[in-house]
Amino acid sequence: MLLKAQAVAKSFGPVKVLTDASLQINEGDAIGLIGVNGAGKSTFLRILLGEVKCDTGELIRNTEGIGYLEQFPESSPQFTVRDVLGRPYGRIENIKRRMREIEAAMASGGDVDWNALAAEYSGLERDIKASDMQDESKLAKSLSKVGLQPDIMGRTMDSLSGGERTKVMLSRILVQADDCDLLVMDEPTSHLDVETVEWLEDYLLKSGCSLLVISHDRYFLDKIAVRMTEISHGRTREYKGNYTDFITKKMLDIDRMEKEYKKYASNKRRQEEIAEQLHKDQWYLTTHKTREKMISKLEEKERPVEDREITVRIQSAPKSGKNVITCKGLSVELGGRTILEDVELDIHKGEKIGVFGSNGEGKSTLIKALLEIIPSKGELWVAPGAKIGYYSQNHEGLDLGLTAEEQLVKKIGKERRGDARSILSRMLLSGDDIDRPIKTLSGGQRARVALCMLLLEETNVLVLDEPTNYLDIPARHAVEEALNEYDGTIIAITHDRYFLDTVCTKVAEVRDRHVRMFNGTYSEMRGRPNTKEVVMDADEYKVASPFTNWVTGKKYAKNDRVLIAPAEIPGFQWALDQGKLKKTGGRQRKKVSAPKDEGN
Repeated sequence: MLLKAQAVAKSFGPVKVLTDASLQINEGDAIGLIGVNGAGKSTFLRILLGEVKCDTGELIRNTEGIGYLEQFPESSPQFTVRDVLGRPYGRIENIKRRMREIEAAMASGGDVDWNALAAEYSGLERDIKASDMQDESKLAKSLSKVGLQPDIMGRTMDSLSGGERTKVMLSRILVQADDCDLLVMDEPTSHLDVETVEWLEDYLLKSGCSLLVISHDRYFLDKIAVRMTEISHGRTREYKGNYTDFITKKMLDIDRMEKEYKKYASNKRRQEEIAEQLHKDQWYLTTHKTREKMISKLEEKERPVEDREITVRIQSAPKSGKNVITCKGLSVELGGRTILEDVELDIHKGEKIGVFGSNGEGKSTLIKALLEIIPSKGELWVAPGAKIGYYSQNHEGLDLGLTAEEQLVKKIGKERRGDARSILSRMLLSGDDIDRPIKTLSGGQRARVALCMLLLEETNVLVLDEPTNYLDIPARHAVEEALNEYDGTIIAITHDRYFLDTVCTKVAEVRDRHVRMFNGTYSEMRGRPNTKEVVMDADEYKVASPFTNWVTGKKYAKNDRVLIAPAEIPGFQWALDQGKLKKTGGRQRKKVSAPKDEGN
């Protein structure tokens, strides 16, 4: 065992962030730590590292060999890249801490072994000097592994882009990895392109270190995790397997808990009614008290906590013609440099195209050229009936000085203020969140405001630049479900490989100034197994009379409960039309096969 936390609780003022969080990390573990934004993942991680003290609970740490990648890479102008690479987390801090302990012991003048302490202190000083004189070639090698040039070493961290800072922090992990038993990473794939993420996956799988990773990258978690720990409402729950296994097991877990709770509640209610009736009929006896004791001894079952869910429905305008966007020999030059050349695209109605590639290859340039935001050469034709909605990853369309409500009211008019609040509420934005200036909101909250703006438009073509950036996993699922139901055309730039598999029917890779189109998903393009599944909200139905679903061959008995996602409705349409299924009002998430592109 490397590290163990048991029944950890942590509050900040009146806000209880963690109430009962536990985790054990053993040698060889690879654990994904997940939860909605604000669930307490980063707080729990900092408690595990000893940076924050828990209010109650037990923490046991059997290793000092810990590498740590922060969620927000250091951007201070005080530090150069060389400084950051030469300051590995944990080891140097532990050496300095031990030196301070020795200094305090020697200063106390107590009964200590002066010779032993002096020898240890001298050895620690040598370790510090050795660390300060890191081999320059080792640092350069670590930078090159993540795609950075050695000449970046003298630059200050604040002069780098977000992606470059993240890569520097990855390099810092490489510098110390040989001495680590455990690598702890908070959103390591943020700002990284697909190629770098795949390199990181391969590196981590070969490193031999135990891993604890906070991530919203479901493809990444599927690749590296062997255990998943979810933080929800201050508590942790553990599941064996990767992210896909977690989804399946959690659904079964919730279903089991719901059934157990209903059985417990029904039994308790029946026993209470019996006790009450006994008290009325035999008021002169104590029989009812015996029954009440039986009730008090019933094993109490916990009711599953229902999380509020984002509901996204993107309205579409009348369909465009069959050909939506066509370009031949398209090229783009910026600043005297050719970014794209000889681009050939023929995008048809209803196609959902995912655009990916390394940072700086020209993905955003391609989109802006198709939207005629920047000039291009060659042939470009956009259907006259195309009503295009554009979502920018930098949210340029938002006025950061306005509140979220003011932003929407500005678009739809003051008389529709109620509609604006309703749409924001569907995206889980309410109260102070909609009354504060947008510039004070988190990245995820800004993304949801930008999505609200998109909901207000009637479009038949959506152009999306990193639509899942800053969103937690439930929000990503909600957006993906909406896009799967959208019957218009989609062109989306994304590094989210899960999105590329569950939403997109075609993928386009931008590399070396060219665009290569593939008819299929990202996993199919890479020659990897792809289950082509997506998580959707499913309505619960009760079987009113027996029937057989002839699409699947499954038989249903009276009073069976059936979860039906929107994508599965056609398979149950006959039973619904015949009144054999009645909606109960219940709603859960379930994993289903993603809709296929009818044009393929």
